[in-house]
Amino acid sequence: MTETRTIDYETIFQQAPVGMCISENRIIQACNAALAAMFGYSREQLDGLSFCQLYPTVDEFVRTGDRIIPIMNAKGRYSDERIMRRANGELFWCHVTGHALRANEPLGPGIWTFEDVSEKRPVTAELTPREREIAALLVEGKTSKLIARQVDLSPRTVEMHRARLMRKFEAATSSELVHKLVGLHL
Repeated sequence: MTETRTIDYETIFQQAPVGMCISENRIIQACNAALAAMFGYSREQLDGLSFCQLYPTVDEFVRTGDRIIPIMNAKGRYSDERIMRRANGELFWCHVTGHALRANEPLGPGIWTFEDVSEKRPVTAELTPREREIAALLVEGKTSKLIARQVDLSPRTVEMHRARLMRKFEAATSSELVHKLVGLHL
């Protein structure tokens, strides 16, 4: 005789080993303990909070939202690695994945996971918001031309940001820069 089990999804959500939340219009509706601990807030503080509070700057929050919309519209999900901000102001690299619950609302109801990857990829240089954005796209393997189109800059401006990043990370080549950005110091 087989035993019928009831799956307790609330417990699974709360005990998940990665940060998780349910959001609507980029406002956290509910989150688990792992997400609260990662960002240095209590769960109660995060519930009802805008994702904007978790970004280094408002501008980065806005630009990331603009980047997410077309990808979510096309695929219904989004994933990237970006620099986020803890409650104490510390910046850290975070792998973020989201899934829209309604195909026609890319930033409407959704499920998001967050994984702190700062051990593999420490934030080692002081970067401007634009440099953080360019760095995240370089790590994704995007060319200067693709980055320029995606963030609405000229390829030359992207190259200037890449050159500044290379100086800050003491990288001799673009490949070495990417390795340093992902924490694989050569």
